[in-house]
Amino acid sequence: MKKKKINRRYFLKIAGLTTSGSLLSSQLLSSELELYRDLDKGGTGIHRTTNNKLFTIIETKLVCKEPGKYLITGNVIDENGHVKATDPFLEPNRYLGWPTIAKTNTGELLIAYSGDRDSHVCPWGKTQLIRSKDNGKTWSEPRTVNNSPLDDRDAGIIQTKEGTFLISWFTSLAYANPAWKWAYQKYARVAEKMPEELKKHWLGNWTIRSKDGGKTWLTPTKTIGTAPHGPIQLRDGRLLFVGNGQGGIVVEESKDDGFSWQLISKIPFPNETDTGITEPHLVELKSGKIIAMFRNEPKDRSHCFLLQSDSYDGGKTWTPMRLTNIWGYPPHLIELKNGWVLVVYGHRREPFSEKACISRNEGRTWDIENEIILSKAFNGDLGYPASVQLDDGSILTVYYQQENIGEPTSLFTTHWRINH
Repeated sequence: MKKKKINRRYFLKIAGLTTSGSLLSSQLLSSELELYRDLDKGGTGIHRTTNNKLFTIIETKLVCKEPGKYLITGNVIDENGHVKATDPFLEPNRYLGWPTIAKTNTGELLIAYSGDRDSHVCPWGKTQLIRSKDNGKTWSEPRTVNNSPLDDRDAGIIQTKEGTFLISWFTSLAYANPAWKWAYQKYARVAEKMPEELKKHWLGNWTIRSKDGGKTWLTPTKTIGTAPHGPIQLRDGRLLFVGNGQGGIVVEESKDDGFSWQLISKIPFPNETDTGITEPHLVELKSGKIIAMFRNEPKDRSHCFLLQSDSYDGGKTWTPMRLTNIWGYPPHLIELKNGWVLVVYGHRREPFSEKACISRNEGRTWDIENEIILSKAFNGDLGYPASVQLDDGSILTVYYQQENIGEPTSLFTTHWRINH
C-alpha cells in the first residue's frame, strides 16, 4: 500500500511543475499551435461556438482568477528560450485548483475549490466557494469557507435533500516533506513553527456543513476516506462516500445528513497490481446501480486507463475493479436526463485537454471512439473537471488550468450540449 501512495505523490510532484511556453510549443503539432497562440494572446480562452455531429460547445470561459498579492523571484524563459533570473515582481495571480460544481434545489450553481494558493504544493490552500444565479453566466466573488492551519486541498460539494450544503476536502503537509524538494526548500520552516498537536489534530480528511445556505458553517467532521469530488446522495436519502483511506478504497455512509460517517465496506484492488489507485467518484443510476470509477496510475504511464467497479446493493458490495478504455483522470460522473452516463476527466498528456465520454448502457461500455474534447490546455497541470446538467438539458463543466502560459492556474467552465 505504501507503494501506491508514493506513486500518487510522485505524480502530483510532476504535475506541479510548469512547462515553459517555448518548450511546450516546440512539442505541439502545427495544427494545434493556432489554438494555443489564440489562448495566450486572448487571455480568457473564450471559444466560439463549436458544432459537431455529436456535441456542441456553446462557450468556454474564465470564471475565477484571483489577483496576485505577493512579490516573487525566480527564473523566466525569454523570447529566445533562455532561462534568466528575475528581479522581484508581483505574481500574476494566485493558484486555484481541484473544483467541484453542484446545482442547488433552487437552481443556483455552486463551485467549491482550493484557492488563494502559491502553487500546486504549498501551505496556504483554503476551501473557497463561488456562486451563480444565472446558470453560470456570472459568478460571485470568492468566499472562504474553510482555512485550517494546514494546506486544504480538493473540494467536493453537494446539497442534500434536507437543503444542507456539504463540502469535503483533505489537509496536507506535503510541503514539509524533503521528498518534495522544490516545495520543502521554500516552505519547510512553516511546518517547523507549528505545534505537533496542531498538526496531529488537523491532518486528515474532512467534511463541513452549512444549514443556512452557506451563510455560516458548522464544526468540521473527520471522515476515513477522501476523494476530490466528495460524496453523493442516494435515492434512499443516505450519503455515500467512496474514497482513499486505510491504505485502500473505503466506502462510508451517513444516515444523518452528513453529521456522522460509518464505514460499510471496502473495494479491493485488483490482484498483484503495481497501480496507484486513487481519487474515485461515483453515481447512482435510476435503476439503482451505482458506478464508481478510479484514477489509475500503473508504472507504465501510457496505461492510465480509468478503472470501474459497480454496486447493486447500495454500496455494500462491489464488483471487481476492471479496466475501461478511457485514458485520463480523475473521473467525475453524472447520469443525464435521458439515462446516459457522462464521465469527465483530465487528459494529462499531449495534447493536454479536458475530455468527456458517454455510456448509453449504464456503464457497460463507453463510446471512446466519440470521445469529446471540451477544452485544450498548455500543460499537464489541469483538470479535475466536474459537471452538472442544466434545466434546458445542456451541461456545464468546471475545471482548472492556466489562462496564459507560465501563470498559476485559474477556474474555467465549458457550457456544452450533447446532440441527440
